[in-house]
Formats: sequence, structure tokens, C-alpha cells
Amino acid sequence: MSAVDAPENTSGAAPDLATLADRIRGWARELGFAQVGVADVGVDEAADRLDAWLAAGRHGAMDYMARHAALRRAPARLLPGALRVISARIDYLPRDTRTDWIECEQARPAARATATVSLYARGRDYHKVVRQRLQALASRIEAEVGPYGYRVATDSAPVLEVELARKAGLGWRGKHTLLLSQEAGSTFFLGEILTDLPLPVDAPLPDRCGTCSRCIEACPTQAITAPYELDARRCISYLTIELPGSIPEELRPLLGNRVYGCDDCQTACPWNKFAQVAALADFDVRNGLDRATLVELFAWTEHEFNERHAGSAIRRIGHVRWLRNIAVALGNADASPEVVAALRARADHPEPLVREHVAWALARHGAR
Repeated sequence: MSAVDAPENTSGAAPDLATLADRIRGWARELGFAQVGVADVGVDEAADRLDAWLAAGRHGAMDYMARHAALRRAPARLLPGALRVISARIDYLPRDTRTDWIECEQARPAARATATVSLYARGRDYHKVVRQRLQALASRIEAEVGPYGYRVATDSAPVLEVELARKAGLGWRGKHTLLLSQEAGSTFFLGEILTDLPLPVDAPLPDRCGTCSRCIEACPTQAITAPYELDARRCISYLTIELPGSIPEELRPLLGNRVYGCDDCQTACPWNKFAQVAALADFDVRNGLDRATLVELFAWTEHEFNERHAGSAIRRIGHVRWLRNIAVALGNADASPEVVAALRARADHPEPLVREHVAWALARHGAR
């Protein structure tokens, strides 16, 4: 019997809070979560760092980061009476991931004719997967204790989720700014349930990065400017996903064949030798995105893009940005008649953003 199908508590007596927290962990595992922790909602120190980051303009075009900064500082404004956050981790490595996956991923930039899509985006959109399961967990708690205040979030509300997960004992913040787990590396998604239940909190873990700086050294664009400091304006994930306009020309060659996101800081991290394979089929690779060629993906019409990426996080960037990103990758690919022909086929695209990046790519190959 799954957690969501379990019978409602009809005894009229709510369990004590420590027992309830243990039950929540069990229900979460039945729903596919790998780990759950509880923290209080105080985030002032992390919010101060966020304010400094925003003041330095390192968020680039992500205006929503500044617009909702006050909400990130005060979770109780998202849920009046919020006392705790139930933080959950769900692993995303596809179920057929090879044991030598790190070596395979590190070899991708050298396969210049093949597209590199970030591991997390090769399957179903995590926003939907995680949110649905968090909602099921929240409903299961309600079946046990009766009506209570809660709000579910997964990268969908202004919440400092890495900080809250750190406080909840799910891991520590790595020098690349992602959460790191001793048992699972960093290949997982986070989600939260803000609640007014005064659950017992878990203890944070110590930082275990030590003197290691491999993630900093591995970043192709030097976006990790110092330990625990990221300039999003240089990050390939930002450039290929969040940036709505033109990719700076000086950074284009550094993108290589990365067309959606970047995993270089993660594959360089020694802790990811402990990364866990997903328990869910949702994160299995779709559309051959672990082996598709740039020419193949560049040929997709807008209709094909929307159809193939239905239910995928990639669809959110739209067809125009998809073509922009692949045009850059084609400009970085080895010159071939197929590459030049693919670019020329898009040279008169109706969108100026696509035409600009195609022209740049053709010029890289000495073509027009």
C-alpha cells in the first residue's frame, strides 16, 4: 500500500511530533524521495548573502530574483504562521545510468557533433514530478493530523531551498553553491513543504569540501569566482536557459556543444562518485538526448520542439532559444558540409536572435 493510499487516522489522537516526523520520512520514501529533513525557517544570514549577490548584479537578467528577495528572507510571508520546512531530496540520475557515468559525461565536450544536455533535463520536468509528490506527502500528513497550514514548493516559490535543505541536514553547500550530500553527491532535486507544525528540527552537517577546488577549476567560463560564489552572468546554465537575449560573443566559444545547462562542476566533484540512480522512471532519458546530434536537433520545427519536449523542462525556454543555443554549438563544432548546410538552412530565420547566432556560427566556419 502506498502512502497516498494508506487509511486515514480515525483514532482522533494525533501522534507526538517526533513520531510524526519519523512517519513523514517513511511516507516520503514510499513516494520516491530519498531523504527528508526538518529545519526552522530562519534564513537571515543566507538572505544577507543573497542581497549582496543581487547588489553586485550577479543575477544578470533574472529580475525575479531581486523582485522576490524580501519573500526569500521571510518564509512566513509565503505561509502565515510558518514554523518549519520539511525539505526533501529526490535523485535524478536515469535508471540505466552506467557505473562510469562521470567519465562518459566528462567526454561529451570532445564529441563536438553531439549535443550536451544537462543530466537533470533529459527526462520529465522535475517541477511537476516533485511538486505532485510533495502534495501527496502533504495530503498524507493532513490525513494523519487533520487540517494544518502548509505550502508546497519546488523551485517554484521564492524560497532559499539550498539553505533550508542545509539546515535540515540534507547536506552542505558546496563551493559551486549546490547542495552536496555525503550519500548522494549533488545529482538530486530539492523540494519543500512549509508548515505551521512545530516538528523537531534536524541538525545541519559540517562542510566536507575541505581544500578541494575541482569544481572551480572545471567551470568552462570561470563562473565560480571564488569558493561559494557564482556569477550567474558567466554560468552556462544561465546563458542557455535563463538569458532571454544574445549570448555574449566572448563566451560563445566556451559553451562548446552544451545546448541546455552544464554539469561540469558536478562531474568534477569527488562526492558525485556517491550519486544515486533515480527511483522513478520519470527521469529516464527522452528523445535520445544523451546521444542526439546537433544537426538533428537543429532541424526540429517549432511544432516538433513543442511535441517532443512536452512535459520537459526544456520546453520552457522555447524554440527560439533552443535554436540560438544549438547555433552556437554548431559554430563550435568541427566544420563539415552537414554543419554548414544546417546553419545555412536557418540563416533567414524570422527571429533576429536566431539569425544573429547563425551568422556568427557560419563566420566561425568561414562560410556565409
